Amino acid sequence: MTSRTRLLLLVLVTMAMGGAVLYAQAQKKPAIAYPEGYRKWIHVKSMVIFSKENKLFERFGGMHNIYVNDIAWKAFRIGSSFPDGSMFAFDLYDVSTFQGAIQARGRKFLAVMKKNAKLYPDTGGWGFEVFTGYQGTGTLKDMKECFSCHSAQKRRDYVFSEFAE
Repeated sequence: MTSRTRLLLLVLVTMAMGGAVLYAQAQKKPAIAYPEGYRKWIHVKSMVIFSKENKLFERFGGMHNIYVNDIAWKAFRIGSSFPDGSMFAFDLYDVSTFQGAIQARGRKFLAVMKKNAKLYPDTGGWGFEVFTGYQGTGTLKDMKECFSCHSAQKRRDYVFSEFAE
């Protein structure tokens, strides 16, 4: 093999590797940061899934508290789709009962939805992240895991929660 052929081969291999790296990076979506101070957002709903009568019990049994940021709140009030920048925080706590009361115990996870139509076109414009327990680092492997359920709510901009007055 001549030195010119080796050089050409080296250039082609380098270009292929660079293309592969760029392609892999293009597939990654930016991580959604832990939403510091979300409990000061507007609380829009609470719910308790407490028995196996609910088909979501195994995965989502416990006390649900849903919060939205100011951007999402404006859309909630007028009943419109959610603009970019809208965020939801879904706090899920384990529960116990004591003397006729249902009480929240340790947090199971915090799930976050963030609207950005350009960054998340494959999931209805929404990015998803899950923070297990009290961890500040997300653990969700694939946003489509969340979107597979949320896609049923397309008519409501992929959101399940409604404001509980």
